[in-house]
Amino acid sequence: AVMSGVADIRRITGEAQERLKLYRQRTILLIDEIHRFNKAQQDALLPHVENGTLILIGATTENPYFEVIGPRVSRSRVFQLKPLNDDNVRDLLNRALTDIERGYGGSIIDVDDDALDHLVRVAGGDARNALNALELAVESTPLNPDNKIHITLQVAQESIQRRAILYDKDGDAHYDTISAFIKSVRGSDPDAALYWLAKMLYAGEDPRFILRRLLILAGEDIGMADPNGLVIANAAA
Repeated sequence: AVMSGVADIRRITGEAQERLKLYRQRTILLIDEIHRFNKAQQDALLPHVENGTLILIGATTENPYFEVIGPRVSRSRVFQLKPLNDDNVRDLLNRALTDIERGYGGSIIDVDDDALDHLVRVAGGDARNALNALELAVESTPLNPDNKIHITLQVAQESIQRRAILYDKDGDAHYDTISAFIKSVRGSDPDAALYWLAKMLYAGEDPRFILRRLLILAGEDIGMADPNGLVIANAAA
């Protein structure tokens, strides 16, 4: 959807109509990043999906209930794809190391257990992140005297230094995280509050946004139970 517009939709639907008319074949249309289409572009698809010309599959990294038009969502089945677990990522990396056709099976590569564990852990369930880190580690490490590539923990740490965390500035993760932070403070759980605070700061959240929410919390949630709470929050801001 990033590269396409209504003209592309018209061309594809025209081809699909011809295919259906001449060969009785329906067309599957896969649109990646479908949330990038504006309302008019999404509306242009509706009649062709409703009359059976197209079977539409849309992929999006955003919440479809917010970013995709209601008529489109109401006519769809929504499936949530969740991050891979550590065992899945480890299997992928091992496959990449042994696959001769699409991996490094043609090379002799020794990966220390703690190095592999680091790649798995810091990838955060993101297969592409893990594979990119493995590729960087392999391609940037020279052969040792035994003609082997030895991936140590230090090499792995240099290849992927920061954990990939799910966070967006104006999407679900943004509001879910600040909500969890405020509820932790309200529930008098400092460990949880510090965890969510650290996540937001790590992801690059504007501290002023966090402080604004703390000011609201000090006024609304704490209020007269401790009037000094607002003074402290304001001093921090």
